[in-house]
Amino acid sequence: MSNIIKTHRKAAMLGAAFIIAASCAPFVYSGSQALAAGNEPGGVLAGSGSFASVVDMDKPAVVTITSTMKETAGGQQAPMDEEFRHFFEEQGIPVPKQSPKESGHAMALGSGFIISPDGLIVTNNHVIDKATDVKVTLDDGTELPGKVVAADPKSDLAVVRVKADKPLPTVAWGDSDKLKLGDQILAIGNPFGIGTTVTAGIVSARGRDLHSGPYDDFIQIDAPINHGNSGGPLVDRDGKVVGINTAIYSPNGGSVGVGFAIPSDQAQKIVARLETGKAIEHGYLGVQIQPVTSDVANAVGYSKTQGALVANVSDDTPAARAGLKSGDIIMRLGDQDVKTPHDLSRLVADLAPGAHENLDVWRDGKNVSLTVTVGDNDNDQQVASAQEDQGEAQKSASIGIGLANLTPDIREQLHLSGRTDGAVVASVNPDKPAADAGIQTGDVIVSVNDKHVHDASDVKKLVTDAAKSGKKSVLLLIERNGAKTFVAVPFERA
Repeated sequence: MSNIIKTHRKAAMLGAAFIIAASCAPFVYSGSQALAAGNEPGGVLAGSGSFASVVDMDKPAVVTITSTMKETAGGQQAPMDEEFRHFFEEQGIPVPKQSPKESGHAMALGSGFIISPDGLIVTNNHVIDKATDVKVTLDDGTELPGKVVAADPKSDLAVVRVKADKPLPTVAWGDSDKLKLGDQILAIGNPFGIGTTVTAGIVSARGRDLHSGPYDDFIQIDAPINHGNSGGPLVDRDGKVVGINTAIYSPNGGSVGVGFAIPSDQAQKIVARLETGKAIEHGYLGVQIQPVTSDVANAVGYSKTQGALVANVSDDTPAARAGLKSGDIIMRLGDQDVKTPHDLSRLVADLAPGAHENLDVWRDGKNVSLTVTVGDNDNDQQVASAQEDQGEAQKSASIGIGLANLTPDIREQLHLSGRTDGAVVASVNPDKPAADAGIQTGDVIVSVNDKHVHDASDVKKLVTDAAKSGKKSVLLLIERNGAKTFVAVPFERA
């Protein structure tokens, strides 16, 4: 099995060695895949007592979801081979049977949990995404057809409904905000399709951002979860659902004790909207944003290292129509403070298209108030997407670059439009601050301290003026490979 786990959600890089599998993906039947990784047992902390009463209470409400989806060219999944099928049957574990009419389809397993006696079930969107048929298996083995009520890819949540001839067991929502690091939790689901499994662990971290969407605010746990656990509940010692198991970090496809769950406080609000059967519309601004570092703040005369720095405003977007400009620092949206770019992404995603909101920004050394009409975020647009901090961690206190004007030949080599003004970085001294800040040969400087530049002489003058004024750093807006980003470069200290 490859280190890189193929899933239905966007993968996010965490360092050079591994890739996050941005879902504990629904297990697709394949003998070689399933036997490649095990489910390491989780242990209960000494002196904590038994979880048996919690399991007795919650396990009946946890279900297995079998999704049938069409195979796509180049992405076909092998059906369960006979050797693996016999292995399960010998253990007395029921497995879905593949009929001849299912030829050309792949079958995948995930988990879910019942939240109302009339058959309302919560799971992950990636468990049922693109499914042509959904089957739900209750804890007692009863199989029922499932119908997708609604799903939201951006939060990776979905609601499925089944009809039963009797009220079904349920689990109750808990309060994820009360979770503390070290609190004990249980993960319940169907890893690899072997049957409902319970694993125990603790809360390892809160607020993990995997860079997979605006709702990234995961609970990190060490309870073993694997492929097939997706959509299953994470419960506390009271048996309340405090999260939805969604992602694993793994170099080999199996659990290594680093799993992630969507917090219940976030999930419950979205599920309440999905229960109505209507698709959730997410707000859209049309900006690229990045963090406000101390050097950025110093360069623009801002007293805080919080907010969202606007690196680029896309044409004909709500942000452009509201008057947002590259170099603005968004401090507040509506009645909510913006402390980080992720805060802004989350706030914008929660807004309904068409809503009118106030924006407080820092521009040219003063507060400016704007009004924005929120747009609709479709699949071709990104919610106020936070760019990765591209080399802005400064390592030291002239900035050390050589400049050249944009000639027709240089424009052609860099694939620049004729409308792009600025100066190209012709050389970077590796021992100077610009190199530490991440400036590279071929970068095009389009503004200095929020002032547009036409050529190399403009850049030199503005950088010199900034140094003379006593600023500790200068803010450059650079264009690289078609994307714009701000880089704050400190002046060399004597």
